[in-house]
Parts: sequence; C-alpha cells; structure tokens
Amino acid sequence: MASKSIKIALADMLEDLSKQDFDKFRHHLLDRRQEPRVRRNRVEGKNFLDIADVLVSTFTETKALEVALEILRQMGCNGDADRLAEDVKVAGGSSAKFGPSETKHFVDKHKVELIKRVSNIGPILDELWDHDVLQQEVYDKIRALSTNQQKMRELFAGPLRASGACKDVFYQLLESNEPYLIKDLKMKDD
Repeated sequence: MASKSIKIALADMLEDLSKQDFDKFRHHLLDRRQEPRVRRNRVEGKNFLDIADVLVSTFTETKALEVALEILRQMGCNGDADRLAEDVKVAGGSSAKFGPSETKHFVDKHKVELIKRVSNIGPILDELWDHDVLQQEVYDKIRALSTNQQKMRELFAGPLRASGACKDVFYQLLESNEPYLIKDLKMKDD
C-alpha cells in the first residue's frame, strides 16, 4: 500500500462517512471542551477536505488523529475508527495508541532562542487567538507589551504552559511565520 499522510487518511475517512455521520462528526468537533477548540465558522458548510485541513491545522497531525478517533468512538463509529487507525498504521504513521512524548517539545527545547529571535510575533498572536489558544484578555495583555521578547516571555509564562496541544499549534504557526528561524533551529538539533 502506498504511504499516506495522516491528513489524507483523515480526509478519506471523512469522505467515507454517511452524510448523517459526517454532520455528527462536525457537531462533536465543535462541542469538544478541551483546548484548542474549533470555531463554528471553520466547520459549518465545509466538506471533508476542509474538515481534514481544520483538524490538522488546529491540532497537528498526530493530535488530529487522536481527536478524530475519540470523536468517532463517541459517535459509536468504532469500525470507522479502527479502519482509520489501521490506515495510518499501515501507512507507516503512528499507531493508534498515543502516549505522552518522552522527548522535550521543540518549543520548550528552543525556548531561549525563540524568545530572542522571533520577530514576526503579531500574526502569530492573532492566529493563537483564532485557534483559541489565547483568550481575549491574555491576547490584549500580550499585544500591549512593547518588545517582541516581552511578548514571547509572556506566551511561555502563560498559555504555552497549558498543554502540549497549545505548543503544537504554536509550533505550526512558527513554521508558517518564521520558517527560516525554525529551519535553523532544526539544523541545530541534527
């Protein structure tokens, strides 16, 4: 079997759901209470490809798979959940059993460098707010700080301590807004 990414496996699974189950999946996704949460305008009226994009952009691929499996099982679609887990396992992805990572998260490992070197913090803060990683009050407080370093320190002191999912979203935003910095830090890891 040709290798498929988690995102493609998610899209395939969503496409195979009945219209009723697909609608249930979207509603369950909106009803999740854990952070980061998905906003209604990101899923209403969207097709299976759009929902797969929302899952991966909100949670990262591995966490998106966990969330999708959790929702499918809540809906009673255990067969679909098993097939999705098997598709990803066969494709060489992670197994369906996810545990906490034993390695330090990239943003924690490079905290000092990120505080010093992130220069494009405005759009990152906007997207963290859009992904519900930041609440409005915290967003306003951080935006009011005068230097990028102060803003980064405040991010690390508060919202990024909340969960690995918040760090995953932050990392994805860094990859899009600070690609050369992330590439440089990854090279230092090798």
